[in-house]
Amino acid sequence: MQAPTSVLDLTYDQLVDLLGGWGEPRYRAKQVWEWLYRKFTTDPAQMTNLPKPLRERLGSEMRVDPLSEHYAQRSTDRQTYKWLYALPDGQAIETVLMLYDERRTVCISSQAGCAMGCTFCATGQGGLSRNLQSGEIASQVLAAARWLASPPPETGLVPSTLTNIVVMGMGEPLANYERVWQALRTITDAEGFNLGARHITLSTVGLVPGIRRMAEEPLQINLAVSLHAPNDELRSQLVPIDRRYPLAELMAAVRDYVARTHRRVTFEYALMNGINDTAALAREMAGLLRGLLCHVNLIPLNPVAGSPYQPSTPEQAATFQAILEQSGIPTTMRLRRGIDIDAGCGQLRQRITSVNA
Repeated sequence: MQAPTSVLDLTYDQLVDLLGGWGEPRYRAKQVWEWLYRKFTTDPAQMTNLPKPLRERLGSEMRVDPLSEHYAQRSTDRQTYKWLYALPDGQAIETVLMLYDERRTVCISSQAGCAMGCTFCATGQGGLSRNLQSGEIASQVLAAARWLASPPPETGLVPSTLTNIVVMGMGEPLANYERVWQALRTITDAEGFNLGARHITLSTVGLVPGIRRMAEEPLQINLAVSLHAPNDELRSQLVPIDRRYPLAELMAAVRDYVARTHRRVTFEYALMNGINDTAALAREMAGLLRGLLCHVNLIPLNPVAGSPYQPSTPEQAATFQAILEQSGIPTTMRLRRGIDIDAGCGQLRQRITSVNA
């Protein structure tokens, strides 16, 4: 028997049409929408302002929450929480919640697996299983918001609200463009979850057509580009999509994006010991980015078990950062989070899968 479609896969207009087809007045859609995106309800039986027959029909014909928690971890400092969720077809995805002072940031997945094949990434080693549905993407946000609103007592946390979303988990968001953007439009909807677009960042490994398409979007989602090397020779080894969209094409798309949107682009750069962290490469990176409205986010690599790629030393990372900053490139060294809980993309799924194999 085919699993019910998730109501979270629907846009508001589609929900109106669905309930209208069931003979329900238009305002019922608004009520359901508020239960889903304001109250984070997963059980139609709890939607108490709906008539009982409608609650029963929603429960029998429509899946509400497509996620089933399979495994959860928290870091020893209680600042990072990671969940492995099972999807209705048995696929698994990861979601990470990071606490930074006043910020509450959730990192969500856009695909089950990834086809980009980045050599240092645990997700890339496993390949792509499928794209996520829009509801599977949005539900990760709702799950994090629900957890923050009522954190388990053992965490010692007080209730809080989600402030930021980064689409930087498993998968390449621009390879699942339609569903990702539907989820983001839903999450930013003023009648629903109502998170400001500028509190959301989408990270791509460099799909040029997707970047150009994103530049035309009215929704002001922030763009981050996973760079990891300042030349094609090295980048094509680390990030195979560079062979299809080399740096010249990628940087042209980014510059056009900035010119059209007037928004700053973030470049992510995972620092790997002896691979991409030399002073010469830092100077090359500075030359590549000079004059561009951008920010570089340096990330000491979260190492994958059995991988030859290891994080740069603190001294080498500091030297790399200093060269960029001396060249006028704004740079941040990202705090390493969740090293003790496989917080790097795909690491928890890889470990749990290997244990259960």
